[in-house]
Amino acid sequence: MQFIAHKKFDYKTVLNQINFNESIVYFKINFLDADFIIEIDKFIKHKNCFFQIDILGNLAESGNWYISLKEDAQKIEDIIATVDNSISIYGDLYENAGANIVQQLAYMLAHATEYIHIFGDKVASKLHFEISVGTNYFHEIAKLRAFKLLWKSLLTQFKLEEKEAHIFAKPTLRNKTIYDYNVNMLRTTSECMSAILGGATTISNISYDEIFAVKNEFGERISRNQLLILKEESGFENANDFANGSYYIDSLTEQMAEKALAIFKQIEKGGGFLKQLKEGVIQRKLKESASKEETQFLNNELILLGTNLQPNKDNLMHDKLVLDPFLKQRNIKTLFPPINRKRLSEKLEQQRLKEEKEGE
Repeated sequence: MQFIAHKKFDYKTVLNQINFNESIVYFKINFLDADFIIEIDKFIKHKNCFFQIDILGNLAESGNWYISLKEDAQKIEDIIATVDNSISIYGDLYENAGANIVQQLAYMLAHATEYIHIFGDKVASKLHFEISVGTNYFHEIAKLRAFKLLWKSLLTQFKLEEKEAHIFAKPTLRNKTIYDYNVNMLRTTSECMSAILGGATTISNISYDEIFAVKNEFGERISRNQLLILKEESGFENANDFANGSYYIDSLTEQMAEKALAIFKQIEKGGGFLKQLKEGVIQRKLKESASKEETQFLNNELILLGTNLQPNKDNLMHDKLVLDPFLKQRNIKTLFPPINRKRLSEKLEQQRLKEEKEGE
């Protein structure tokens, strides 16, 4: 269960009927208020409560601190002093910005390490991870397994208590499309299967119309039912270790971990995650990876069914878009260029929408 908040809310009313012994509850807090977070934690006081707060992730995506480095850091100090499970690494940002799998692993590891550099060893046990899962089935299984391996290795290197990475996984938005949008259900089903077999702690599905429609009962019900079918009818209820012993997946896992570790060491040698972010090194690498992937898509080397392969020309979307599904240009002053989430098919979709409008 995940609550997403952009401002303070009446948590006593919201949480009144929730049994924390039976459910893991995540609070994605998109603002920084230490007192409010500590209040909620005191009210709940349960190991199944996780706060998805990430000042470095917010900095990477917005280009600015919430307030300033000093004030943001002080608020995080206040939070981690009393709140367990209080820092989430927004690893989904990198996948949705076009990073390849090895880059995702390296940047998440460097991102988490920066917290240890800033706040000390005490923060390591408070960290958990948000990861987006793509459609490359076996590679995505290996990605999650590789990250768990890397995180364990990092804790050992820092001589900290070994604790398995707690992973909150959800399907990527990178490959989701507005045209032939029912195919999104196939994509998310495959991605949820990869998350399960990769050993994610929690899987949160997204609705097929997530990118262009406001949340609605039908879309939400379909996304829940996908998970229920996997759990109750497809034998995935206790499938976290099904991939154990697979030579192919083990081989992929080792290769990914080894390559990601090499990039991670380069980042640390270059001054660490925050320094590389401020210098624009990470943004440049992400842009190169995203551009390469988009070129493959436009050349039909990378396929999204119903969009660049077998598109249905009778499928018109101009009047169905409630939300703007495209990357928005932000005209605000930033400390450095932010990392932008962008879907693979945006350019092609914008062209089709333009043709629709011209044909009216």
